[in-house]
Amino acid sequence: MSDVQDHYDYVLVGAGMAAASALTGIRAVDASGTVAMFGAEADPPLYRPDLSKTLWLKDGATPEGSTLVEEGVDVDLRTRVEVATISPAEHTVALADGTTVRYGRLLLATGAQPRTVGLPAGPRVVYYRTAADYRTLRDLARPGAHVIVVGGGYIGSEIAAALSQNDVRVTLVLAGALVQEAMFPEGLARHVTDAFTAHGVEIVHGLLAGGEATDEGVSLRLEDGTELSGDATVIGVGVTPRTGLAEQAGLTVDDGVVVDERLRTSAEDVYAAGDVASYPDVRLGRRRVEHADNAEKMGEAAGRVMAGADAAYDRTPFFWSDLYDDGYEAIGELSTRHTVVEDWKDGGHGAGVVYYLDGGAVRGVLLWNVWDSVPRARELIESSATTPISEPGSLIGRIPLG
Repeated sequence: MSDVQDHYDYVLVGAGMAAASALTGIRAVDASGTVAMFGAEADPPLYRPDLSKTLWLKDGATPEGSTLVEEGVDVDLRTRVEVATISPAEHTVALADGTTVRYGRLLLATGAQPRTVGLPAGPRVVYYRTAADYRTLRDLARPGAHVIVVGGGYIGSEIAAALSQNDVRVTLVLAGALVQEAMFPEGLARHVTDAFTAHGVEIVHGLLAGGEATDEGVSLRLEDGTELSGDATVIGVGVTPRTGLAEQAGLTVDDGVVVDERLRTSAEDVYAAGDVASYPDVRLGRRRVEHADNAEKMGEAAGRVMAGADAAYDRTPFFWSDLYDDGYEAIGELSTRHTVVEDWKDGGHGAGVVYYLDGGAVRGVLLWNVWDSVPRARELIESSATTPISEPGSLIGRIPLG
C-alpha cells in the first residue's frame, strides 16, 4: 500500500466504536500527532447499536448517518485493510499486502466476532455484526419475507423484534424456554416472550444442528429433528474476542487481551480497548464487556493515555435495549445464576428494578422502564462490595421506581 506513511505516532488496529473514541481521546490531548486507523471492514466506524435499533425503527435512517468519524478530523483512515502481524519489539505492524508501518503507540481495538454454528455465512445466512450484514439482511427482509432468527439473547431478541416491526414473518429459535431467560427472572422473561408472540413472532425451542442455503432460501435442522424453512436466517448465539493478532504478538490473553487499569497490555506501548479487552473493573473485578458504552468510554480513555494523560479507567459501563413497548438500562452482571431480588411497581412488569446479588454484594442491576438511575445502581454496586447486603429484601425501594 504505497500511499501509507511508513510511520505514525499512533496506530489504531480496528475501525469500530472503540477506535473512533480512541481517536477522540488522542485529539483531546495531542492535536498534531499522526494517527492511522486500519479497519478490515468496508465501512468507516459506525455507531453499532443503530444496526439493530435505529436503522430498523426510524424512517429514513441509513448507515451513513451513523458514522462516527466526522469530516475534517485529522486521521489516516483506511478501510478494507487487514493488519497481518504486530511486532511490539520493533514497534511495527505488517499489513496483509506486505506493507510495514512503524508506530509510536498502538491500540488493539479488534472487537469480537460472531460464534458460528451449524452452517457457514452466506447470502442468506447472516451472522449479524456489521453494516454489511445490515445491508444484506435489509435486502432480504422485505415485507412478507420469512426470516428465522436463531438465538434469544441480546442480539437475537433485538433483531427478531426489529424485523417483526417491519412486516417480516419471524420465527425465533430459543435454546431454552423463554427469551433472555439467562438474564431476566422467570416472570419477566415470560412477559418478554409473550410480547414477542403478541407481535406475531413464532417461538420454536431447540438447538441448531445444521442446515443448508440455496439461491431461493434456507432450511435449518434442529437437534430434535425439527426442520424449518425460510427466506433467510440470522444466527445470534454470542461472540468471541478477536485475539489472534494479540496472540501472534505474544501478548497476555485470557478471554480477551489482558490490560491494566491504564489499558496497557503486556507489551510496551501497546494498548487494548473495547470488546477485545479484559480489564480490571474497579467495582466488579476483571471482566470483558461487549457493549457500546464500554467501547466508547474505554476507547476514549485509551486514546488519552496513549497521548500522555495519566488516568486510570475506572468506569463500570452500562447497556440498554428496547423490546417493543418496553425498554431497559442495566449495569454489571445480569445473570439468573445470582440471587435475584425483584421490586415491581404495582405488582406487574410495567416498571421495576431487579438486583443481582452474590454473597451480599450487588453484582448487577436491571432498570426495567426505569430511567436516569444508572448512577444510583453503580453506587450501590460499589458500596455493597465493602458493606455487604445482609438481608436481600432490604434492597426493595433502594432505587425509586418513578
